Amino acid sequence: MHSAISNFPSALLLRHVVLGALAAALLAGCASTPPSPHTLDVDPQIRLPAVPGTAQDRRGRFREVLCTVLEARKDALPDHRDCDLALTRLEPEPAGTGAPVELGTVQRKLSLLFVPGVGWDCFADWLAMEDTIPRHLGQFGFDMHTVPIDGLGSSASNAMRIRDSVLAMPRDDSRRKLVLMGYSKGAVDVQVALARHPEIHHRVAAVVSLAGVIGGSPLAEEMDEDELDVLKHFPGARCAPVDGGVINDIRPGTRRAWLDSHPPVPGIAYYSLITVPAPSEVSRLLRSTYKTLALTDANNDSQVILADQYLPGSALLGFLNADHWAVAVPIARTHGIVGTLLVDRNAYPREALYEALMRLIAEDMHKTKTALAR
Repeated sequence: MHSAISNFPSALLLRHVVLGALAAALLAGCASTPPSPHTLDVDPQIRLPAVPGTAQDRRGRFREVLCTVLEARKDALPDHRDCDLALTRLEPEPAGTGAPVELGTVQRKLSLLFVPGVGWDCFADWLAMEDTIPRHLGQFGFDMHTVPIDGLGSSASNAMRIRDSVLAMPRDDSRRKLVLMGYSKGAVDVQVALARHPEIHHRVAAVVSLAGVIGGSPLAEEMDEDELDVLKHFPGARCAPVDGGVINDIRPGTRRAWLDSHPPVPGIAYYSLITVPAPSEVSRLLRSTYKTLALTDANNDSQVILADQYLPGSALLGFLNADHWAVAVPIARTHGIVGTLLVDRNAYPREALYEALMRLIAEDMHKTKTALAR
């Protein structure tokens, strides 16, 4: 896609970016200096997610996979950084397995369905996103598609869109399984889709929460639905109010009540990737909400607190040293002025991250299949 406003004066462009960002604190949306290492020791002030058993703490193996992919692709992919700068190490982190990491074409075919978050379709044209991640994954036997959610729609509304996207995927390869990855509020929409539409369960092999608003965000407590109206006026916006309920869907009370009454659907593998940046890795435009959340918990990504990103019953894969936007919204790559002045910590090795994720899931599925065959 090409930006519809590429010729706008930069001052006007920046004004629209600021308005959009401030009006929607939970948007699903080139560092000037290298990132700083981020190492934290666990202490009583760090509220970690309650991972059910050491078998579900997969950080050691995911670090092995991501480090291997980063090293192998450092000359081919943008925004490279060393592994210790890409992952936040919260001790005690389990050791890796020592098993080799496959870097070629996978035999276990997987399709990644990416579910974005609040307001995505409002600014998708402006982002002028390139298909760098789908192209990269396609080299190794994976494919990737984005679910066309309603950016201003409730989770119930988007659950139907997810359901339709899953059922529309071709069945020509019986070996190919689907991975649903929900980013930000998209992770909530995925949960609701699984709860409301059991007809998709047999198509879904795995669910990933990426910076998911699983437990809600305190920021939503201070917002009203009508505050999102400004997004309709974002340059090139294609979004419109659908059914309301966006903000209520991500309020902590709403999420806690929902989680208490909806256990994970059995037969599906669940994974969590949590964003918890070093303070120096939060973009300038997001520092205000980062500081607001820090009054509750300093370990946040500017939109969601660390512990509230964990999907109950999932395998914890890692803590990413990136703010809420950096793992999914490539603003700095296509808008250099904005990246330099406002979204100045947006550079993150997203292609390598997504490849490592898909490789680990494929590895897990192969192990499960082998174990069942014995």
